[in-house]
Amino acid sequence: MTWQTQNPPADHPPVASGGVGVLIVNLGTPDAPEPGPVKRYLAEFLSDRRVVELPPLLWQPILRGIILNTRPKQSAHAYSQVWTDEGSPLAAITRAQAEAMQARLGAEVMVDWAMRYGTPSIPDRIQALMDAGCERILLAPLYPQYSAATTATVVDKAADKLRTMRWQPALRTLPQYHDDPAYIDALAEDLARQLDALTFAPELLLLSFHGMPERTLHLGDPYHCHCRKTARLVEERLARPGLRLRTSFQSRFGRAKWLEPATDAVIEEEARAGTKRLAIAAPGFSADCLETLEELAIQGREQFMEAGGEHFAALSCLNTSEAGLAMLETLLRRELAGWIPGQELLTLR
Repeated sequence: MTWQTQNPPADHPPVASGGVGVLIVNLGTPDAPEPGPVKRYLAEFLSDRRVVELPPLLWQPILRGIILNTRPKQSAHAYSQVWTDEGSPLAAITRAQAEAMQARLGAEVMVDWAMRYGTPSIPDRIQALMDAGCERILLAPLYPQYSAATTATVVDKAADKLRTMRWQPALRTLPQYHDDPAYIDALAEDLARQLDALTFAPELLLLSFHGMPERTLHLGDPYHCHCRKTARLVEERLARPGLRLRTSFQSRFGRAKWLEPATDAVIEEEARAGTKRLAIAAPGFSADCLETLEELAIQGREQFMEAGGEHFAALSCLNTSEAGLAMLETLLRRELAGWIPGQELLTLR
């Protein structure tokens, strides 16, 4: 890091250095809600060994021969139902979060954003930050609960880029924040705001997290425990005795056993058991995306109503809410300690 003002000789080539960057990262999205872009996106996503932990010789023939010839059309239709004038909701919201963090953190930090799969890519944005003089970069995967298939694969991709660079930036990684008071407070505040704005009083608030194969839990992935702890802390912080809370896991894929209970199963079970008013939230997602806008808000509503429910609400993710942005700024400033003026490292006593 260049701390001193540079005074190079007059004939010295210009060098951009001394800057601090933040790279906000989310999962990814196709470039358009069409089979071609969706196929490219799925090919990259489902070829990641962190995502599908099967030997390539076994998995790739299935992926290339079956899945990529059938799933893109179906997924493209789902994406078309949630696509906006700004493009993919996930990309638009992640970009807006980065822009908000740039305004909050000020000129001492350069904030950018990337997608783990698709565009803009992590390698491209790391290079752009380095080219702009950022010798120190905070890599910020927006996954509150740690999983090898999310946080770890972001770090993997960044490391792949660093491996090709002669002049590497120093790198920090935002750790998981599943039980961070700033995150729990933000969730509770924003969920309470949305619940109070509903035209009905829910009997149940279902907290739906993205699913993972159950074997990942037994292999040592802490994701399931992180989700459960988040749900418990949110329930305690909300403190609404008249509101039941349940935790479930969505987006099952393939024949393997996944974490349970499954969100779709819980929705139907509750409706058939007589629950008439249900609200659902996805606290593990930092931004609304296909899984929240189509799978929960559209499919979930249809399933609940068909099974006998009467009132259903899909609550928004933190997105660019004031609570969400304040939480994200708190986390980023903490990890930037010692890198920017006024953010000094705490002394352990």
